[in-house]
Amino acid sequence: MVSTTPPSTASAQVGQLAPAGTGRRYWPTRQERKRTAMAMLFISPWIIGFLGFMVYPFYYLLRISFTSYSGFGDPLWIGLDNYQRMLDDAVFWTSVQNTLYYMALAVPIGIVMAMSLALCMNQELPEIPLYRVLIYLPSVLPLFAISLIAIAMLSPTTGIVNELFRTVGWNPPNWLGNPDYAKIAIVGLAQYGAGQTALIFLAGLKGIPIHLYEAAKLDGAGTWNRFWNVTLPLMTPILLFNLIIGISSGLQVFTQAYIMTKGGPANATLFYVFYLYRNAFQYGGQIGYGFAMGVVLFIVTFLLAGLVFYTSNRWVHYDLT
Repeated sequence: MVSTTPPSTASAQVGQLAPAGTGRRYWPTRQERKRTAMAMLFISPWIIGFLGFMVYPFYYLLRISFTSYSGFGDPLWIGLDNYQRMLDDAVFWTSVQNTLYYMALAVPIGIVMAMSLALCMNQELPEIPLYRVLIYLPSVLPLFAISLIAIAMLSPTTGIVNELFRTVGWNPPNWLGNPDYAKIAIVGLAQYGAGQTALIFLAGLKGIPIHLYEAAKLDGAGTWNRFWNVTLPLMTPILLFNLIIGISSGLQVFTQAYIMTKGGPANATLFYVFYLYRNAFQYGGQIGYGFAMGVVLFIVTFLLAGLVFYTSNRWVHYDLT
């Protein structure tokens, strides 16, 4: 059969899509190039922002981390001295220990509390919209304001928290002045934002088909069995998201300790980012050391997130409906 396709049309078709294995080079047509240019134009604000506010700052952070720099004059290249200094810095390891302690408590407690709030907000009650607003409201308040409120509430003499403990016959500690309780107080304060995470869980709960619960009831499953075998498996993608966000936020805890305890008492709340801040902006001439700590923080956060994603194949379930 003889083809009646004009040579110019046939060439354009060949230019658009060359058969596999022919060795011909792919040449986009003029219309495809125009569409690509238009797409790049639309996403150019994001590209410029990503390069200007993500890539370049990280490049600058990495470069300065190999120098001794005070913020004035030219940085002095010292190689890996800043990273070697971390290994010998006892305060650095104290900040690491404090941060891991905080993250190990605040993240799981926050997820459990947020899930519990979401289950409560998922009930069919007429006043539920009001409860949702009240639960979410603390998340809107600035963290520094919450920290100042917490200082007043945890006051050893006039704080409402200690007064409540005294009414039940327990002698409360000095929460912010005792190294054994200061981190616990900040972990408890972190739960003020559970309402925001609870709304994310609530959105996931609303997406679970009701017929799965009806089938479980017909099989004789009780409330706990329905949660464990229906709700929890279908919520694992949402759980994965909140876990990643929680780990990232836990490693960067700063404001509460800066306002409430200034890193004390006895460095009990000297968290990693707080110590980084002190080196980069409070201690003279140690910006390079602070930036090196920032690089390590980025690597640790990336590795932990990667580990969670790697293990998620074993416990995160998609498309079970």
